Amino acid sequence: MKFTVFDSKAVRATLFAGVAAAGLTAPSAVLAQDADGTEDEVLEEDDSGFDDNVIIVTATKRAQTLQETPVAVSVTSAATIEQAQIRDINDLQSVVPSLRVQTLQSAFATSFAVRGFGTDGNNLGLEPSVAVFVDGVYRSRAISQISDLPNLERVEVLRGPQSTLFGKNASAGVISLVSSAPSFDFEGSLEASYGNYDAFVAKGYVTGPLTDTIAASIAGGYNRRDGFITNGFNGDDLNDRNRWFTRGQLLFEPNDDLSVRLIADYDEIDESCCAVANLQQSIETFVIQQIGGQVNDFDDRFSTVFSDVDPFNKVKNWGVSGQIDYDFGALSLTSITAYRDTSIRADQDVDFTSADITSGANIGQSEIQTFTQELRIASDFDGFFNFLVGGYYFDESLETADQIRFGPGFRPFADLLIQGATGGALNVNALELLLGADNNTFFAVGTGFESEFTQNNEAYSLFGQVDLELTDRLTVTLGANYTKDKKRVVSNGVATEPFSLIDLDAPQFAGSRQLLLQGAGVDPATAAFLAANPTIVLADGSSANPFDGLRAFQFLPQILNIPNAVEDGRSNDDDVTYIARAAYELSDTVNVYASYATGFKASSWNLSRDSRPLPADLTSILAQNLGTPNLVAGTRFALPEQSTVYEVGIKGNWGLAGANLTVFQQNIDDFQANTFVGSSFVLSNAGKQETFGIEFDGFVRPTDSLTLSLAATYLDAKYDSFVGSPVGDLSGVFVAGVAPLSANFGATWNKELSNFDRIILRADYAYESEVQILNGLTNFIGTNADGSQNFEPARAAARNFTRATNNVNASATYALDNGLEFSVWARNLFDDRVITTIFPSVAQGQSISGYPNAPRTYGGTVRFKF
Repeated sequence: MKFTVFDSKAVRATLFAGVAAAGLTAPSAVLAQDADGTEDEVLEEDDSGFDDNVIIVTATKRAQTLQETPVAVSVTSAATIEQAQIRDINDLQSVVPSLRVQTLQSAFATSFAVRGFGTDGNNLGLEPSVAVFVDGVYRSRAISQISDLPNLERVEVLRGPQSTLFGKNASAGVISLVSSAPSFDFEGSLEASYGNYDAFVAKGYVTGPLTDTIAASIAGGYNRRDGFITNGFNGDDLNDRNRWFTRGQLLFEPNDDLSVRLIADYDEIDESCCAVANLQQSIETFVIQQIGGQVNDFDDRFSTVFSDVDPFNKVKNWGVSGQIDYDFGALSLTSITAYRDTSIRADQDVDFTSADITSGANIGQSEIQTFTQELRIASDFDGFFNFLVGGYYFDESLETADQIRFGPGFRPFADLLIQGATGGALNVNALELLLGADNNTFFAVGTGFESEFTQNNEAYSLFGQVDLELTDRLTVTLGANYTKDKKRVVSNGVATEPFSLIDLDAPQFAGSRQLLLQGAGVDPATAAFLAANPTIVLADGSSANPFDGLRAFQFLPQILNIPNAVEDGRSNDDDVTYIARAAYELSDTVNVYASYATGFKASSWNLSRDSRPLPADLTSILAQNLGTPNLVAGTRFALPEQSTVYEVGIKGNWGLAGANLTVFQQNIDDFQANTFVGSSFVLSNAGKQETFGIEFDGFVRPTDSLTLSLAATYLDAKYDSFVGSPVGDLSGVFVAGVAPLSANFGATWNKELSNFDRIILRADYAYESEVQILNGLTNFIGTNADGSQNFEPARAAARNFTRATNNVNASATYALDNGLEFSVWARNLFDDRVITTIFPSVAQGQSISGYPNAPRTYGGTVRFKF
């Protein structure tokens, strides 16, 4: 008997494509038996929210139906948002498989990823690869749009590079939130929800005419919930909700040609986020327990943590925008002007234990002011040629400051670790004596590191696109975008902890080293240890520095501030991105397209205490004697990202069913990666990350009341080149955290009763296949016999931590004909608990920490629409 072995990924992708293609072609067979012509009718969207093919989208900055739009785009309607209890963008991923949202150590550390591509949000200098727009206004940081969603008309998630039309930082995709414009009909809604964890949500919206030509709307909401994690140190709740927003609009339409829309919004967040659970303890964890600190047991990782500092996030966002649309003949002019202001105050534990060792925040206090202006002209000619041209201007000022300060527990913690590292030969007091420091100065309370950064970013882009209708069914699109991006960064970092400022190789300490090597002036046990311990001194004691084992305690050294004589603190990037696309109507119900597009994201600066000169700059700095103690090479900034996507798609709409299938190959060169290594972050460029993928979404209505939907994504993501990763060469290795298969299955039963009331039942199931969370844990890096680093233990340790998602959401609504609705709902119905990501525990050796996901939440809602 002969067996043939197939590549598992190839088989999985082939099966996925086959099933999707079958789903795409099946509806035509059903409709072929339909004799009354209903397949040609345009169905109006009803409360089920699933007839997405008649939703008008603006993914190409033109109003088109979803089927007509030759772009990979997922559209979530207002009805789906309401029925699925989607409160914010984080909830949105439960119905959009290609979207992943993560909130890590605080609210500002929220990141978005599309098709597996996204940038860690843990540093304000790192701009996202997935651009977020709200009513056409770019939000430069995720923190500016994580609050509850306003009264929405729809959410569009554009998958793949969108730099040609959306310009700045859309190298991986776009999330576009479109709110409802004011109406000239008086209408509105009020709702209140109550759920477990004492959750209370209230929202209201009202709109109507002020005059015959002016309409207005005002919306507001409040969201409060107890935390689902208990701080075992003080009994406080963590991971709670406490946020509110308000939003007002004016719409001026004096005639059919002119529309002016003004929007003002304000929101606040004041929450205790985010809890960190210990997943694996170490010897250093035992030391923390020896000085009175506590960490959670593994079995309690989803319910209890220990921290002497309750983390807090206080965020204030406000902004104003104005959009003018003016039609003159076959041309239309659009202008969008906006100003936004975001302020952040945050604090957190650094060691994530109840011991008072360290506290601080990567973003302690920050202010962001952003001005944007977009101007574009689009044509609507009857002939074969149409165009869109425009320009975009961006001006942002950013200030951020952070602190890490030692508490009273750090000195005894360090004392025990130093004794352990030296076999009891040294303690902190003896170290101070040997190095000539005053007593009680090393690791003193309140010392640490203080840093301030400012960044001024000015950018502009010019873009244009032409549509050539070569035949009645074939349209070719060509577009280009030129972007110029300039940044200027100034830092003021000050290290205040004396031990981190000492150069242990300095000549003045040679005598101290000699004393250690000879054992002179120390007790016999110390002398014996120093003579025999090869980790501190070489066997012959001739050339080793016995302080080498203590360098790990110098993790808060003085940085070399910028600008300086070698580094000017400036970046000046520009790029031209392109798109070429052909779209063909196979029939009135089926369209196909093929496209090639490129994307661009400018340099991102490292606005943190981990900012270090590039290796080439460090050489010049040391040659000019500009260095600071313990200065090493690192990264000041990450180089620009360049993305490319090849994509083919087919879209079908048969009235009672619809389906879309996309196959793509997407690459990002110099992907900007930010990796935590235990006491600091390493900002780097992955040489090349590539993903082959297949996306399918569709729906079918077997009856007038029942709608079934399926959205699924297959991703084969790997690093084509990542030589300098913190865990060694990852070239050819899969990208951790990107699930090969994700899917969302949905069902809505919307039944009209004889008295015109409605019963609406909805359920959706979000699935992600098992995936390794990280490629490696840097605190497990070993040493080879030749002294080089051994990365295999770091990768092996990470293989033990995987994540899979099986999340069910459900709701039931009774809607009266008079506008009153009663709903019960549950999210994560079966309480699927996972650790979303992991990282090396801070200053705790081979301990591992992670972030737990949200538990089951449920409740009831009363809503009145008028």
